[in-house]
Amino acid sequence: MTTNASHGPDAAPQDHHHGLVFGPGSPLGALVRTCERIARSEATVLLTGETGTGKEVFARAIHASSPRASRPLVPVNCGAIPEALLESELFGHVRGAFTGAMASRRGRVAAAEGGTLFLDEVGELPLALQVKLLRVLQERTYEPVGSTEAVPADFRLVAATNRDLSAEVTAGRFRRDLYYRLLVCPLEIPPLRARKGDALRLFQHFWAARGERRPIEPAVAEALTAYDWPGNVRELENLVERLSVCAEGSVIRAADLPIALRCRRANDATRALAVPGASAPEAAAVPAVPAAVTLPAPAPEPVPSGDAPSTAAEVAPLTAGAPFAFGEGIDPALLRALTTEDAPPPAEPSFAAGRPVDLPGLLRRLEDAYITAALARTGGNKKAAADLLGLQRTTLVEKLRRRSREAGSTPLAHAAQA
Repeated sequence: MTTNASHGPDAAPQDHHHGLVFGPGSPLGALVRTCERIARSEATVLLTGETGTGKEVFARAIHASSPRASRPLVPVNCGAIPEALLESELFGHVRGAFTGAMASRRGRVAAAEGGTLFLDEVGELPLALQVKLLRVLQERTYEPVGSTEAVPADFRLVAATNRDLSAEVTAGRFRRDLYYRLLVCPLEIPPLRARKGDALRLFQHFWAARGERRPIEPAVAEALTAYDWPGNVRELENLVERLSVCAEGSVIRAADLPIALRCRRANDATRALAVPGASAPEAAAVPAVPAAVTLPAPAPEPVPSGDAPSTAAEVAPLTAGAPFAFGEGIDPALLRALTTEDAPPPAEPSFAAGRPVDLPGLLRRLEDAYITAALARTGGNKKAAADLLGLQRTTLVEKLRRRSREAGSTPLAHAAQA
């Protein structure tokens, strides 16, 4: 069972099934129900899907729900073992079978006796070994390397691959008879881009599993749900580790994300501006320069004791009337559990006919307004102001000095000299 990242009344409901994390409406719901039916049988299972989709997690879930759950699940990565050693790894060998075989050794098939044998990357099996695997599946016996004595085999087979085995059969790289022997109960695991509503739930699960309690900006949640995740769940898990180790401050901000996620959001915004009549969730909004900027209070630091408040209690709810476009199917409770208070709503871009927009000046005035407000909020404390703005103190000081050189006697210039 997995760990929920929030524990208060606003915690988003999550479905957990032997390590699988998904929400209402996810395509994994129907797939898990199918797995539960298959698990009760002895049928061979073929898991297909892109790399990083969690095929081994599904294999373990099937084993854990099967009558063989009390016996071992033995995984074998067919692509990670040298071809010369793979037969011995699977079927074992007797003493003297080859140079260096000083003693007999049991193989993975024997280790899976009464349990489940999980052949990951089964498409990597060499043709000669495919023949021997086919015989084991047909006869339920095998011969260790160097032996002529048949040994009975009692295991349930779950195989997985990220290849198109039917295309491999056509190309002559995979035996047709073995392909149909494996194709008893095929299950295709959808990529993460086909279930984007689960991205935040997976982030929440991995974030809590690392002991993290820092909230994230709404812009981060938006980026997580908009990204296509070519590396699937494995890529998301690696991102969580990166943010946990490398991100500074008490809040995870969009600037902490890898360039690929930030560029995706920027590219979407650029395309929306270029398409007339783009919908609001797709349009890129240029924020107006605020007359007065209200900044959220700094998020409290996590309490190390066991009586620490829940994540949902630590994070202020989203400001009403300032929604972000997070895509369909995102549970508001999950969003509240992960995000900080929202920023002021952006204004629609305005382009006067025949008059170009001074975008650098607009951005500079916006930056000045936020810096001024942050300094006022913190009583001139540059370190606290930098934390509010998501900047390093040295970066804020450099911005103040540059404004001082450019603007002379301005409020920011006085702040830079303070």
